[in-house]
Amino acid sequence: MAKTAMCYFGLDMRAEGKAQFCKEQTEAFLRYVREDNERMDESGEACQCPATPAAPAGVDWDVVAIYDDAGIPSIMHRFKRVTNAELFEGGSDAVHPAFIIGGEVYDEIYISVYPNTMINGKPYSLPFTEPATDITMEDFAAACFAKGDGWHCMTAAEWGLLANISAKLGTLPHGNTDRGHWHADSEEQGIVAKGGGGKTLAGSGPATWTHDHSLTGVHDLCGNVWEFCRGCRIVDGSIQAAQNNDAALPETDLAENGDDWHPVLDNTGKPIFGGIEGDAVVFTTGECERGYTGCRWGDVVMRCESEQLKALALYPGEKESYCWVDSSGDEYCLYRGGYWNHGSNAGVFYASLYSPRSFSSSGIGGRSAYFVKH
Repeated sequence: MAKTAMCYFGLDMRAEGKAQFCKEQTEAFLRYVREDNERMDESGEACQCPATPAAPAGVDWDVVAIYDDAGIPSIMHRFKRVTNAELFEGGSDAVHPAFIIGGEVYDEIYISVYPNTMINGKPYSLPFTEPATDITMEDFAAACFAKGDGWHCMTAAEWGLLANISAKLGTLPHGNTDRGHWHADSEEQGIVAKGGGGKTLAGSGPATWTHDHSLTGVHDLCGNVWEFCRGCRIVDGSIQAAQNNDAALPETDLAENGDDWHPVLDNTGKPIFGGIEGDAVVFTTGECERGYTGCRWGDVVMRCESEQLKALALYPGEKESYCWVDSSGDEYCLYRGGYWNHGSNAGVFYASLYSPRSFSSSGIGGRSAYFVKH
């Protein structure tokens, strides 16, 4: 038995029954909301008052509204525990690291359905809002932690989970990769934010712009704005990450000289390095040329076998999207997805390891995630 409840400009929709029935009703309601916002946008009126799907605790439903300590909801997608073997070829029966937090295994985690907007200095997942940008990764992470226990900036492990799910389902998301449009089909478009360059309002694109190609999926993982993925970096060529999903904890020390960074390892336990081989990026456990370069994932040279890299979706799971690496010496943190003018370079597997943690721009934002602490 499943339930869902939604409200939009005073129009309520409630459904109860089989999960598929509730999903169909929710998709139909969200379709109406999107079309209504498109009409408002064309008329010059402001797009506001988003729909908020919600469900009581314990209900078997994947999209819920979760309120933070300020009493404001975020629309979140629940993901149940899976193993690496269930996600990608060569994976073991180990639980995917996104579900291991502080050494404890969690049965479920929640990820923002939409790139976050900011309300009173805190990030929220709400449809048809403008994604927040011009903030550093550290400031965004602090704002997420300030929402209350369990709230955090989406981590590298959690993004890896989403990317691997999309690849497994064969639903690699399209998105805003051409100033409001999908570069491969201009008919696929979202609502461009006023004064936002080519940025589109969160969730205003079609179902193909989600991780599973359904309206109730996680939106805007391809293009629109780059997104912070806390807990993964490169330093002098060394690929490093937080243990499992410990980047979701405020007490994990991920400062530049923090104690909780660990080398990412291959399947034999050797540290992995990123560098240059010809014009391509290379991931290897051996010596490699240091420097800055990028190429499509299909051209990345993988000179190691690493379940950990695969769990983080740092492998050619989407051959056309790009991977950028700067191994010249400084610290560079992980950003993913690409932005609104990246064309075929963007994608859920797009990875950028060439910007410092202090970097901010109008093209970089983030999304919060949540878990119920044991």
